[in-house]
Amino acid sequence: MTRTPFALAALSLAILSGCNKAPEETQKNTVQVESAQAVTAVAPIAKKVPHEMTIHGDTRIDNYYWLRDDERKAPEIINYLEAENAYSDAMLAHTKKLQSSLFEELKGRIQKDDDSVPVKDGQYYYSSQTRGDNEYATYLRSSDFAGTDQEVILDVNELAKGHDYFAVSGLNVSPNDNLMAYGEDTVSRRVYNIKIKDLSTGKLLEDTLEGTSGYVVWANDNKTVYYIKKDAQTLLGYQVYRHTLGTPQSDDELVYEETDTSYYTGMSKSKDGSEIYIWHSSTDASGLSVLNANDVNAKPKRLIEREANLEYSISKLGNTYYIVTNLNAVNFQLMKVDIDKAGDKANWQSVIPAREGIKLEGVELFDDYLVYQQREMGQSTLIARNLTSGKELPLSFNDSAYTINAYGNNELDSDTLRVYYTSMTTPGSSYDVNLATGEKTLLKQQTVLGDFNADNYASERIFVTARDGVKVPVSLVYRKELFKKDGTNPLLQYGYGSYGATMDPSFSSARLTLLDRGFVFAIAHVRGSQMLGRPWYEAGKLLTKKNTFNDFVDVTKSLVEQKYGAKDSIFAQGGSAGGLLMGAVANQAPELYKGMVAQVAFVDVVTTMLDETIPLTTNEYGEWGNPNEKEYYDYMLSYSPYDQVSKQDYPNMLVTTGLHDSQVQYFEPAKWVAKLRDYKTDDNKLLFKIDMEAGHGGASGRFKRLEDAALNYAFMLDLAGIKK
Repeated sequence: MTRTPFALAALSLAILSGCNKAPEETQKNTVQVESAQAVTAVAPIAKKVPHEMTIHGDTRIDNYYWLRDDERKAPEIINYLEAENAYSDAMLAHTKKLQSSLFEELKGRIQKDDDSVPVKDGQYYYSSQTRGDNEYATYLRSSDFAGTDQEVILDVNELAKGHDYFAVSGLNVSPNDNLMAYGEDTVSRRVYNIKIKDLSTGKLLEDTLEGTSGYVVWANDNKTVYYIKKDAQTLLGYQVYRHTLGTPQSDDELVYEETDTSYYTGMSKSKDGSEIYIWHSSTDASGLSVLNANDVNAKPKRLIEREANLEYSISKLGNTYYIVTNLNAVNFQLMKVDIDKAGDKANWQSVIPAREGIKLEGVELFDDYLVYQQREMGQSTLIARNLTSGKELPLSFNDSAYTINAYGNNELDSDTLRVYYTSMTTPGSSYDVNLATGEKTLLKQQTVLGDFNADNYASERIFVTARDGVKVPVSLVYRKELFKKDGTNPLLQYGYGSYGATMDPSFSSARLTLLDRGFVFAIAHVRGSQMLGRPWYEAGKLLTKKNTFNDFVDVTKSLVEQKYGAKDSIFAQGGSAGGLLMGAVANQAPELYKGMVAQVAFVDVVTTMLDETIPLTTNEYGEWGNPNEKEYYDYMLSYSPYDQVSKQDYPNMLVTTGLHDSQVQYFEPAKWVAKLRDYKTDDNKLLFKIDMEAGHGGASGRFKRLEDAALNYAFMLDLAGIKK
């Protein structure tokens, strides 16, 4: 929704034609290759073609605007990107063996033959499995939890053959369990073609729905589906169509069209299957329209008219809607209303009122229980309430900081809650929790192969005082016997801080690669997330966005002062909007960091937010501001990483992107790297890796993704002086 290969190439590169620098002016670096021969790799220098952009009486000159090609076919641009890849490979040639060993180490922790915990939906239990060296999952179903009669319903490995990139989405079985819809993306632009499979014969129907968001919602007649069509230019899903199986897509009926480009459109179905919802969501407002799932001619009806700054979502139980809303509640409250009276907010009755310092995050409904999730002082908890007695039971876990989420709870007539639980030292675990007693049954914990022992690691949760006196939460993890707290450990600090997305502490088997080499890993829960509730988000967006960057810098300084990390071996990493964070921090405090990894980085904020043809732009005025208004233009310009590049030293930097990225277009980091290379006054590494086949999410295979991780880790370990 919002803005998370390493073959060795040629070691000597020619300067691109059209460059405006002589060879002696280009940045040069000497690398040591395996043969111990010194080789000079010349960084690609992009030509300058001044492009003027004027608004509010201010003219900006973008010398690298020419790197944008919406078709992604221009030979000059493709050649430039390939030259950047070759240069990065050359500069990291001496780490090739390290990358290879890291990849094998990362891969060696993964259980090749793995099965998910079955989830009941209708008459079947659904699960997935991976086998051997297969890159993708196989999806199955069975009539019982034990899987005694498992049948394969989709083998993604077979579908992916012949594709450099392949992703499926939105597997959804019809109410009668006979048909399954799913989306296919072979380009990584997150535009899907939907296929329908007959599960009794294993054959595909002739129906193919093109240009969609990747999923359908079934009407209860088992032959009508609703889907969202995407705009071909902006890639915004904005039209809801109704399709009857066996008819051409051209005959599909337009059921709803979103005319306000600041809204996203989504769909879902009530747990009891009686209603279909069209969700409308912008940065600071939301709502929904309702269709009768039993009427294939139904027209959507707004629950209430949309209002600025009013957010709500509903869950249906019998004839009652339970509503999570910010109505008269900054941190949200739970209300309920009879369905036939829901259109008037005056009828909404408080169930869990607004509470100071506690954010209500969501609810899960059962016939006899209401389970709600809340966040207090940065920690989420689940509380089960008996709907008859009103008695509440908190669902407790041992770690001081953890991630917990309910999932797969598709049945109303259940007294068991399925949850996923993890902490920075506890691998991902699935539990069934008895809602009457709180008793937990562990169904599965992620297997980590090798010599992993959770007792070897420790995590902490601390608060750092930022420059304006606000206390910022920080999650830390390290290997006990390697952590000295004497200012000698290398440290990697991660951050995001946008869209209210909260990066809760969780386990990563890949991260062990760093921890086992003495690294400390820290998550800075900067403003712009909702770690400390909705006000924490509001304090890191629009005209307060710089708090996000200041928090990150202040956390780094404090961690060094408290001797969690060595001042000359601090690294930073962030992706997408977290890449914006990396860019802003690199401009503001480059001296603090030995190296940075900026992944799919959103760095050209002003130009992108002025261009309504780019995906996600108009939807995000509520997040960043609308630069067509001078107040927002001036503020955004003052922190935009691309615009604020200056003649100064920068950290060693590894920047990554995907050519087909639909959320942060490849040309943003491409332009940023070109400008950095022109302006920076140091001899530090500036490397740009472009996956020529992937998009925003990176490589599609489970093992191929590990190559990217190995590259990132090798970059940091090499700079930290850790050679194996």
